[in-house]
Amino acid sequence: MAENTKRGVFSLNGVTGMLIATVLLLSILGVLTVWGLLVQQASASHYYDATPITGSLDNVKMNSTANADHAFQDAK
Repeated sequence: MAENTKRGVFSLNGVTGMLIATVLLLSILGVLTVWGLLVQQASASHYYDATPITGSLDNVKMNSTANADHAFQDAK
């Protein structure tokens, strides 16, 4: 039986591999955290305003084709 003579402590599947995996996971965590904070800041400054939809519901009839004027219109 052949003896394993390549048992270095700093081989890629030893401490070095563990450090590479740890640094990679922490960098992914940092990037996703910064990305999430940027999205949150952008959403806080440009929040959704539902006033055009809910501000004019006084004229909505129960069964009317004009109710489409009060519904959400998709961006074109």
